[in-house]
Amino acid sequence: KYLNQIAFSSANDFLEKYKEQVNSMIGHFGLGFYSSFMVSDKVEVVSKSWDETEPAVRWTCDGSPEYTIEETKKERRGTDVILYIDKESKEFLEESKIEELLKKYCKFLPVEIAFGQEKEWKDGKYVETGKDRIINNTKPAWTLKPAELKDEDYLKFYRELYPIGDDPLFNIHLNVDYPFKLTGILYFPKIKSNIEIQKNKIQLYSNQVFVTDSVEGIVPEFLTLLHGVIDSPDIPLNVSRSYLQSDSNVKKISAHVTKKVADRLFDIFKNNREEFEKKWDNLKLFIIYGMITEEKFYEKATKFALFKNTDDKYFTFEEYEKLIRENQTDRNKSLVYLYTNNKTDQFSYIEKAKSRGYDVLNLDGQLDVHLINHLETKFKDSRFVRVDSDVIDKLIQKSDSKSSKLSQVQQDDLKSVFNVRVKSKEVYNVVFETLDETDSPVILTQSEFMRRMKEMSQMGGGMNFYGELPDSFNLVVNVNHPLVIKISEDLQAREGKRLQENNTERERLKAAVDFMEKEQSKKKSDEISQFEKDDLEKLRKELETVETARKEILENYGSENKIVKQLVDLALLSNNMLRGEDLSTFVKRSVELL
Repeated sequence: KYLNQIAFSSANDFLEKYKEQVNSMIGHFGLGFYSSFMVSDKVEVVSKSWDETEPAVRWTCDGSPEYTIEETKKERRGTDVILYIDKESKEFLEESKIEELLKKYCKFLPVEIAFGQEKEWKDGKYVETGKDRIINNTKPAWTLKPAELKDEDYLKFYRELYPIGDDPLFNIHLNVDYPFKLTGILYFPKIKSNIEIQKNKIQLYSNQVFVTDSVEGIVPEFLTLLHGVIDSPDIPLNVSRSYLQSDSNVKKISAHVTKKVADRLFDIFKNNREEFEKKWDNLKLFIIYGMITEEKFYEKATKFALFKNTDDKYFTFEEYEKLIRENQTDRNKSLVYLYTNNKTDQFSYIEKAKSRGYDVLNLDGQLDVHLINHLETKFKDSRFVRVDSDVIDKLIQKSDSKSSKLSQVQQDDLKSVFNVRVKSKEVYNVVFETLDETDSPVILTQSEFMRRMKEMSQMGGGMNFYGELPDSFNLVVNVNHPLVIKISEDLQAREGKRLQENNTERERLKAAVDFMEKEQSKKKSDEISQFEKDDLEKLRKELETVETARKEILENYGSENKIVKQLVDLALLSNNMLRGEDLSTFVKRSVELL
């Protein structure tokens, strides 16, 4: 009856029998026994009752609906299950394989499991002692009360779970009896930079019976970065992830674990902030992951989550807002958080920001770009901008633009001069800004929006379109810098006469084209004679020829002017974007100019 019928009709007998021992129900349904046919040609069960008057019985089956039962001999009471392993499953006859499976699935079973005998070194070899070798721990740390455990006990249990790796930062002992039953110990590991390889380190048990090491759907995704054990008989087994997420007990357990984790982090922060700051770099990825994926955790984490600035000082969100509010609020009353994701590459931009009295955050983590986007939806009237996304006076614009020392015509001429010195006009866009004369003559910036979208696409943020676009930069020319003014003056000295003549002719032709286009716009198409059309087209071509000639004058000048190229290369060099042959040429040119 019990071997041959799964979910037999008299299952009520079973439930009635075990109603006072609900913790012992796992292992009594027969499914595990029937899995033996997956690796066996034949299975025998030899059983002897406690009743000495009853004979022993042998049950034999080859996996078909047919089986045999016969009396047999057996000295001791109990049951033996004998598997005749098939050819494809010979690995399960290897001692090492059997031990591997037992340790994975039965490591903490509440009943002792004997596997072979203990051995000792004697006469130059290992010999069996005759004592059963018990391979499981029937009383793991999570089944004990926290008061019974010391720090070294928690660390010892961690090493039992994970023999290799760094020691954990700290742990949480879970112990709940109502409204659900939950025990366990969760450890905070030193989380490295790659999230994916850190997951699936929490083991799920049901009354010390191993269930799975994939707890997604049972706890929020960010908690899968933790290590340890969760044990609960109230979590449904062998059901879909979607079902788990809708189960009332699972929801309660998930919320409880999230709260316990947040409370533990806050307690450590509150009671020993110095120690918390030391561990921040190892906790940061976990905390940020939780903040951007779990709203309840975010609400609690704002009390202990930290910003670190480029001087390696730590601030809570509230502390940092107070620090920068007075000096980093722009003319539109928006609070600007300046940040860098590479202190070395963006050093000059950081120093320029500091020279204005600004503070710069160091946000160089794997998830920081996602955190920035998340915080911008949470922080009122605030925005985050990287220090190299624009010139310093535009990052936090507090007043109208400064006056330019160059006219618009002079700037237009210089645009062609600088354009000819950049390798790709699709990548580099030359723009002019009125900055202080003490600022750099040429600065390389990258749009905050475009760069952020590309970074998110590279991390699977659903922005694939942006990820396929090429990088683009603004080559910002400071029109008030003495070197830029000197280039403009030198251009006028060398090519001023030709440019003036060209400009006079260009203005004449442009006026003529504008006049004819205006006159023809007053007429219907069929009222415009062919002579008028041809005359207008001729003027347009003449204007195009004159503009091309002007462009050639400017580009020829730019191609020959080493200072222009030097300024462009300096901007690239300051961003670590000058390499190989270009860098070698820059060094040689620098020597010549010196």
